[in-house]
Amino acid sequence: MAESTAATAPPGDEPEAKGRSNSILLPILGILLVYLLYRYLRPRLRGLRLDRLTSRLPACLRRSRTANTMLPYFAPIADRLGALQPYLAPIADRLGVGAQGGVGAGAYGRADALVKFPGGEALSVAAILEAPGEVVAKSSHSTLYRAAMRSGEAAVLLRFVRPACAVTSDEASAAARRIGAVSHPNLVPLRAFYVGPRGEKLLVHPFYAAGSLRRFLQEGIVDSQRWNIICKLSISIVKGLDYLHTGLEKPIIHGNIKTNNILLDANYECKISDFGLYLLLNPAGAQEMLETSAAQGYKAPELIKMRDATRETDIYSLGVVLLEMLAQKESAKDNTPNPRDILLPVSFKNLVLERKISDAFSSDLVRQSKKSGKEKNLNAFFELATACCSPSPSLRPNTKFILKKLEEIAK
Repeated sequence: MAESTAATAPPGDEPEAKGRSNSILLPILGILLVYLLYRYLRPRLRGLRLDRLTSRLPACLRRSRTANTMLPYFAPIADRLGALQPYLAPIADRLGVGAQGGVGAGAYGRADALVKFPGGEALSVAAILEAPGEVVAKSSHSTLYRAAMRSGEAAVLLRFVRPACAVTSDEASAAARRIGAVSHPNLVPLRAFYVGPRGEKLLVHPFYAAGSLRRFLQEGIVDSQRWNIICKLSISIVKGLDYLHTGLEKPIIHGNIKTNNILLDANYECKISDFGLYLLLNPAGAQEMLETSAAQGYKAPELIKMRDATRETDIYSLGVVLLEMLAQKESAKDNTPNPRDILLPVSFKNLVLERKISDAFSSDLVRQSKKSGKEKNLNAFFELATACCSPSPSLRPNTKFILKKLEEIAK
């Protein structure tokens, strides 16, 4: 067979030419494959940060240097391969690599991977992703970190939205720009938004050391039972919600109002957080968020899906928050019953029917109201909160009416 093949081969040096072409082509293909591997791995190696490292490493290793322990070993290789980019990138693009993943999909260091908003001009991708983070809260759709930025910069809150629960990168970026454009003294601003190479989304917010309204109410802080403080907190919450409902060209429905999502500054001014967060979640993620809110007693009875959230459902949740401030108790029972816990607003309704309204209030508030002659104001506050929790959406007052009433009650 070998002899017949050689006999039928045309004269000339064609076999030798083919060998020479193969010897040239194979190294080129090898280099191209290595380059494609570089484009795929480089952002992922640099993306091994908050969500994976800080939650899995021992506390003694959770330092800012941890996130980059692998980078010095790969940096020389990456730099050499990066020098080939002008020659190999066109070939890679023609093959379709990078359109969905790698550097072309919002990788570390890409100019448009980080979208900055007012107050976040000094932020960078490296500063955000390499900041050591401490987990503040976890949910089915995201993890919230308190991150210590570089020396001289204030701490920030980083919300990592899990890729499995998020909408596409384009939809998320559009939603983030809409949220980032919102500015009000009683709303937590969005400083920056980052889309990672694996579809992860990271929102950057300022950190408030005073913590959440839930913590403020539950820790038995003396100021939380002062009538003037309750009025001030309530008015600031309603001002923020009113701006979302009426102060924007395209209103934003919060969809998840609860005491955990209301932060306090040092002057007892409330800042509503997580507004518009459901816009970043896919239907499954939004539904999980709704179910958590429902389990805590904040869900309006007519609300079935998060996408159906309305101004009226926000008002219902606001009413539950106001009742919590009067009761100084939980909105719903946990797995371990606590005698201080009360299911709102059902328990309030029962107490009203039994003409035992004062039993629902914090005893300190009742004493203060009687001593200062504010008992009528306290009852008016209660009536307003229960009106917000009316089973019928059409009977719930709007934010303008609630704000006006609260300002009258606070006098």
